Amino acid sequence: MEKVKICLVGAGRAGEVHGDVYKFSIPDAEIVSVFDTDLTKAKNLASKFNLDKTRAFTNFDDAIKNVDFDAIVITTPTFTHRQYTEIAAANKKHVFCEKPMCITLEDCDKMIEACKKANVILQIGFMRRFDDGFKNGKQLLMEGEIGQPLIIKSVGRGPGLPGKWAYDIKNSNGTLAEVNSHDFDSIRWLAESDYKVIYSVAKNSKNPEIGKEYPDFYDNATVLATLNNEVFGVIDSVCPCDYGYDARVEIVGTKGVIFIGYLKEHTTITCTRNKGCVSPQVLSWKKRFHEAYIAEDRHFIECILDNKTPIVTGKDGKHAVKAVIAANESIKKGMPVNL
Repeated sequence: MEKVKICLVGAGRAGEVHGDVYKFSIPDAEIVSVFDTDLTKAKNLASKFNLDKTRAFTNFDDAIKNVDFDAIVITTPTFTHRQYTEIAAANKKHVFCEKPMCITLEDCDKMIEACKKANVILQIGFMRRFDDGFKNGKQLLMEGEIGQPLIIKSVGRGPGLPGKWAYDIKNSNGTLAEVNSHDFDSIRWLAESDYKVIYSVAKNSKNPEIGKEYPDFYDNATVLATLNNEVFGVIDSVCPCDYGYDARVEIVGTKGVIFIGYLKEHTTITCTRNKGCVSPQVLSWKKRFHEAYIAEDRHFIECILDNKTPIVTGKDGKHAVKAVIAANESIKKGMPVNL
C-alpha cells in the first residue's frame, strides 16, 4: 500500500491530536473517516481534515462497511476500547489504542487475542517512550551511567479533569488509570521489571461536589511499589493540577541520579524587580509531548508498512492496567497488594 488509511475512532481532544499528526506530519498516512457517537463532533473533525460529511459516522459498523481503511486510532472512553478493537480486528484493521488499554485484565486478553488471531497490529499509546528525554534517560540507565537503579519516582499531574464518564471508577479505573497509566508504564519500562507489590493512598481534596455523586472518586494519590528486581517505584498523582501539566521522572541509582522532564514551556526567562525571574510553565500535554506523539504515530504506520511488531504492545498495556487495578484495590483495603 502507498498510504495507510486511517479511521479516527473518537473525535475528542486526543482524537484531534492524533488526527493533526497524521494529517500534517506523516506523509504515509491518510485520514479517510471519523467515528464518534456524537455526530456533531464527528462532522466537525471530519470537516477539519477536509472530509465529506458522509465520512463522519455514529455507528462503527457503518464506518467499516462504507469506507475502505487499513487501521483505526481509538481515543474513546476506556470502557469502549475492547469493543472497537474486537470489531476492527475481525475486519482485519490494525489498531492503535490510547491508554488506558481497557478496564479489566480479561478485556486486555480479549483485545490481544483478537488482534493476534486476525494477524493485525495492536499498539498502545504510551507516548513517553517516544519522547527524546525519556529515551535518552533510558539509554543512560542501560549504559550504567548512574549504576544500578534504586528508586524511580514518576510525577503525573494533569491540568484538567477528563469527561464526567471517568468520575465513576467502574468506567475508568479512576485518575490513576486516566492520568497515571503513563507513570506505571514508565517505571516498569525504565526498571525493566514487573510490579511485585503496590501500596496506594488517595483522597478527594479539590472536588467535593463530584464526591457527593461518586464517593470513590479521588483527585490526588500516591503509589509506592516494589518491582520484581527490588527497585522501588513512586507515583505522585494530582488531577486537576492548577499550575499546569507536569510529567517528570527522577531515577536514583547507586552512583548518581537522572532527571527527565521539565516544567518550563521554553527557555525564555523574564526578570523584573516586581515579579522576579519568570518562565512560562507547560500548560498542555499536547504541547509537552508534541514531538513524541509524532514519533509514536509514525512508528505505528511504519509497523503496518513493514509488518513489524510495535515497541509498545498489548502486553505493555495489560501490565499497566494490572498495576492500576492493584493500586485501586490497595486504596480500598488500606494495605499493600501483591501482584
